[in-house]
Amino acid sequence: MKRMSTKYKVLAVASSIAAVTSLPAMASPQQGDVAGSPRKVKALVISMFGPESEPWIKNLRLTQKYRVPGLSPDYPAVNCNTDGVCQVTTGMGHANAAASITALVLSGRFDLSKSYFLIAGIAGIDPKQGTLGSATWSRYLVDYSIAWELDARDMPADWTTGYIGINTKGPGQKPPLDYKTEVFQLNEALLQKALALSKGVVLDDSAVAREYRAKYTLAPANQPPAVIQCDTMAGDTWWHGELLGKRAEDWTKLLTDGKGTYCTSQQEDNATYEALKRGANLGLLDLNRVAVLRTASNFDRPHAGQTAYESLILKESGGFVPAINNLYIAGGPLIRNIVSNWEQWKSGVPR
Repeated sequence: MKRMSTKYKVLAVASSIAAVTSLPAMASPQQGDVAGSPRKVKALVISMFGPESEPWIKNLRLTQKYRVPGLSPDYPAVNCNTDGVCQVTTGMGHANAAASITALVLSGRFDLSKSYFLIAGIAGIDPKQGTLGSATWSRYLVDYSIAWELDARDMPADWTTGYIGINTKGPGQKPPLDYKTEVFQLNEALLQKALALSKGVVLDDSAVAREYRAKYTLAPANQPPAVIQCDTMAGDTWWHGELLGKRAEDWTKLLTDGKGTYCTSQQEDNATYEALKRGANLGLLDLNRVAVLRTASNFDRPHAGQTAYESLILKESGGFVPAINNLYIAGGPLIRNIVSNWEQWKSGVPR
């Protein structure tokens, strides 16, 4: 799962306090907007905590602030620019993500009917699929936590894991998906467009990350970061280690009928998507315009000779800063292309 240093926690809290004390009630309408009407949005970037938002706010000059009731108290405003790009920070975890996106979508302050949504955050990564700093575009969003669980010390001797699908008899049986949020598939056309636009970027890296990834004996873990396509899994419990990582791999295969490939671990994406889905059901937005980018700040399991506990509590693997920077490096081309070629994008993903 993604991790944040004490330094960045302090910076994030300080930034949010400063924002609260200086925000106007509402930014002025832009050219082409009618005074008092909802603000038209071409692209909305969804971040989960302060450091994830910083590259977008800086590089896209998101200087207009819209206070929205119901957003996270730590991040009470939506940041926008004159090009029709906005950014919101939800707060971390399922509950914060769902509550913040619901508040924004139902606020009536934004016209999201033609908006593209980029969920962009850092994550843990399976070393068999990527490495520190890698930028991953998702086809499937899978929920790790909607399951029955037996303590591994109490599970039947022939089981490989204590997790089983709700209303199933054992591991390997696909559950009936009664919650309707266990797995989502994103629009393939938008996924392929995002991949194509970001394939040639030069991702950020660090000396510490290069030194740490060299401890992994196999590629791609020990290789430089790259832009790849693989799938992401959400759960509020930060799982870690080879055995829980294997469960994530198998669970992804099971819920996607063998089509998905687990690679990143995070907390929010199924909750964020479900909140957007509720908005789509009300005719407020288009779910075919949702993309998910996760960049790798840490590995989800240890290297040879290291315990899972040692890997989990490791203070610095060097991936945090590159992962933060690579959100904009890999996701920026999509946002810039949407804005620069709006006539081609406004009716749907261009061919």
